[in-house]
Amino acid sequence: MSTRPVRLAVAVATVLLAAAACGSSGSADTAAPASASSTSASSAAPAPASATATRPADTTLDVLVTNDDGVSSAGIDAVARAIAALPNTTVKIVAPAANQSGTGGKTSGGEVSHNDDRTASGQPAVAVSGFPADAVNVALDALGLKPDLVVSGINEGQNLGPVVNLSGTVGAARAAAQRGIPALAASEGLGDTYDYAPGAAQVVAWITAHRAALLATSAAGGSPASAAGGAAAAQTVANLNIPNCFAGGSVRGLRELPSEAKVADPATILKAQTCTAGDSPTDEVGAFNAGFATLTTVPAQPTG
Repeated sequence: MSTRPVRLAVAVATVLLAAAACGSSGSADTAAPASASSTSASSAAPAPASATATRPADTTLDVLVTNDDGVSSAGIDAVARAIAALPNTTVKIVAPAANQSGTGGKTSGGEVSHNDDRTASGQPAVAVSGFPADAVNVALDALGLKPDLVVSGINEGQNLGPVVNLSGTVGAARAAAQRGIPALAASEGLGDTYDYAPGAAQVVAWITAHRAALLATSAAGGSPASAAGGAAAAQTVANLNIPNCFAGGSVRGLRELPSEAKVADPATILKAQTCTAGDSPTDEVGAFNAGFATLTTVPAQPTG
C-alpha cells in the first residue's frame, strides 16, 4: 500500500511535535538473540504456582488474531498461518473489514456488524465493520470466543514509543488486555517491500516462550473477562517491532527495552532500518533502526 507511509508520517508528526524538544527516556538494555529464550516472562501475566497443576502442559492454546490493516492484509495472513502451524494451537481470525490504521483504541459505541470472510490465502476469518478494538469485542461478546492470547498484527509500519497511542494495532491489543486477556502487538517497519516471515518467526518465538504461563493464567481464571470485568484486567501489553530488512541484511536479534515515551527527533521513528549496521544502540528507536527487533511493554490504558 504505497500511501501507508504518508498517512503514518502525518499522524506521527502531529502527535510528536510537542515531544520534539524532549530527550529520550533512559533504558536498561537487555540484549538477546532472536529465539524463544530471548523474551521475558514479564511480557505476559505470570501464573500462580498453584495454577500450573490444574491444566496439562499439552493443553491447546487458543489464539485470537486481529489487526488494524484489515482482514485481507498480508501481515495478518502470514502471522495467522505461522501460529496455526504450532502444535496444539488453534487460531481464530477476527479483524476489521477495511483498513483502520491510526485509530488507536476507538470503539463504535454500539452494535457492530460482522460477516464471514477469508484472508488473502483463504484462511477462514470474520470481518468486522468497525475499529480494531471493535473486532476484539465482537470476538469475545458476539462470537463467544475464549482466547488464551490475542495477537494483533503483523502491522505494516512500526509502532514505536510515542506513537503507540495512535496505533490501531496496539489499540486492539489493549482492548484485549482491558478484558483480562494477555496480548501481543506486532509490527514490521515501513519499507519498499514487505516480507512478514521474520516477524512471524519472532511472534512464534514469543508465544513458545510464554506458552506455559499463558495456559496457566487461563487455567487460573485470568481469561477471558466478561464485559462486566469478570477477570482482572492485564496491566500491560507486549509491543513487538520487527525491522524491515528489504535493503539488505537480516534481523540482528531481539532487544527487550523500555518503551520510549518521548524522543528528541520525531523523524527517527519513521527512519528506514539498516539491518547491516554494526552499532548497538541501547534505546528502543535506535536499536530498531539499527536492525534489532524490539520488545517493550506499554500500559493497557493509554497515558499522556
